[in-house]
Amino acid sequence: MVTAVAPVAWGTTYYVTDAFLPAGHPLYGSAFRALPAGLLLLAVCRTLPRGSWWWKSLILGVLNMGGFFALVYIAAQRLPTSVASAVMATAPLVMMLIAWALVSERPPAWHLAGAAVGVSGVCLMLLTGTGSPDPLGVAASGAAMAMSSLGYILAKRWSAQAGVLASTSWQLLAGGLLLLPLAAAVEGSPPALDGAALLGFGYVTVVATALAFAAWFAGLRHLPAATVGLVGLLNPVTGVLLGTAIAGEILTGRQLGGLLLVLTGVLLGRPVTRSGGAAEPAGWNRMRDASRGVGGQPRK
Repeated sequence: MVTAVAPVAWGTTYYVTDAFLPAGHPLYGSAFRALPAGLLLLAVCRTLPRGSWWWKSLILGVLNMGGFFALVYIAAQRLPTSVASAVMATAPLVMMLIAWALVSERPPAWHLAGAAVGVSGVCLMLLTGTGSPDPLGVAASGAAMAMSSLGYILAKRWSAQAGVLASTSWQLLAGGLLLLPLAAAVEGSPPALDGAALLGFGYVTVVATALAFAAWFAGLRHLPAATVGLVGLLNPVTGVLLGTAIAGEILTGRQLGGLLLVLTGVLLGRPVTRSGGAAEPAGWNRMRDASRGVGGQPRK
């Protein structure tokens, strides 16, 4: 599934950020990530916003990129990664409820069950029960989760009005331009970048931002929001597995049980046809029909 590229790529950013990117500059790091990715996608699609998409891009850029990254920065400063990730793991359920209200996608019972199982898996995998979480950090993480969930559903609602690459590039550019003055005010001068940092930002920009967000918004366009939200639970799974494979961290029995629960939740979110098979994404039939001639015969 193309949509899975997004959370898997986002999950790799934990290791890349820790190993290659300069510490202490998360806002500059987010701006350096968003702006080049937006420019890259804009160069590919060569389309500027028109009409209402000027203000829609600004709203989505704040919700999905700029404001989201800023709140995540506050949460990262005040919470252990495990707690912040557990709060963010509730996003599938929130996305289901918002999608029900805004795009009339009523979540079936198995999607709600998948969200409950997946969130339980993330908590089992990450939470250790040590310490008392900072209330402001929890609030920032919860606000980031709610903000991005709303932004994703608004992007889904408006998706028919612009191409995926174009709308993604506009959001990234709007969010990056918002982050730059905030980074200058909070973090001062931008960090110096060595060769390793440039390579790290190259990966984060191209793979974990441009490619990942394009895949994510394409998934929202063609799949139920509940399915996409549950696929997003692969983010912490990727972080844990990458830490085990590359950073030499030990995968405990508790984490393994959490991983299995998360994967079960993702499978429960898979769209199913009435005949019981996996559903084809919306738009697939149109592409298939476009390749056929009269009477369903292939074009020559």
